[in-house]
Amino acid sequence: MSITQRTWTGPSAPERLNLLREAKSVAIVGASDKPSRASYFVATYLQSSTRYKVYFVNPVVKEILGQSTYTSLADLPESPDIVDVFRKHEDLPGVLDEAVAAGAKTLWLQLGSWHEGVAQDAETAGLNVVMDRCVKIEHARFHGGLHLAGFDTGVISSKRQILA
Repeated sequence: MSITQRTWTGPSAPERLNLLREAKSVAIVGASDKPSRASYFVATYLQSSTRYKVYFVNPVVKEILGQSTYTSLADLPESPDIVDVFRKHEDLPGVLDEAVAAGAKTLWLQLGSWHEGVAQDAETAGLNVVMDRCVKIEHARFHGGLHLAGFDTGVISSKRQILA
């Protein structure tokens, strides 16, 4: 088995924070209406805990979290600041093409998603690129809402919580 060497270097933590601060809209490509999916968890967080206008892109599902979905990035009413991608590796070049055509500013590939060719092509097209990172985790980490399990416990303490 061959392990692909990662040579691309993404934005630093302060640069990722700046991307999240400057963004006003996020389009989730591959959004799911299934609560067990990571994209659903991310969508729920972005809708309830951020100021972003969130768009769901899924050609099969009609509604997610009470909001209509879009068939493609081309159908959005505005150019998204961040295109958050939950798609298979083989689909990433096509998503990049859509993101460029839609005027997106940042292509954000979720945890486990890494495609150096797409990253290089995106940067050549003028997009910022983040790979193998979760928008929800990064946002929560920078805004003080990240617990070890990846969600806000609502408890602010230096002591461990005692459960009966």
